Amino acid sequence: MSIDVNNESGTEVDEQAILDIARYALTRMRIHPLSELSVIVIDEDAMEQLHIQWMDLPGPTDVMSFPMDELRPPTKDDEEPPQGLLGDIVLCPEVAKRQGEEAPTQHSMDEELQLLTVHGVLHLLGYDHEEPDEKAEMFGLQAAIVDGWRGERGLTGPSPAPTVS
Repeated sequence: MSIDVNNESGTEVDEQAILDIARYALTRMRIHPLSELSVIVIDEDAMEQLHIQWMDLPGPTDVMSFPMDELRPPTKDDEEPPQGLLGDIVLCPEVAKRQGEEAPTQHSMDEELQLLTVHGVLHLLGYDHEEPDEKAEMFGLQAAIVDGWRGERGLTGPSPAPTVS
């Protein structure tokens, strides 16, 4: 899988963890190994501009996803996954830091960015959380992926609570 992480935020983030959890999520969702993903980390001002431009909403947000080829996970075990460009995930570490501090299970900015990376991947794959059943499915997958990734690395403590974007 080709995954690029580009930190333009001026904030130090664990780029390797973002790369690793994105790869883990895509593998777990059975996305073709030759697919491509871009993760961009930007500051609050840049995120606010994207949020206004694309969502017509004020202020910065935590994560935005911009799908390209609208790839979807295979629905059958023997189905060959499609190959292509997944798109871009844009993360804002300043918003992630605040969310981690304000969460019921307080956690670090990097843990929040890992959760948001998985959230962004799921959005690129067509998952959403507008309706209660969609939310339950997406957040269940999100928790399973984050917990699986953390478990493989021997990370202890509670996983970050689901983020609503």
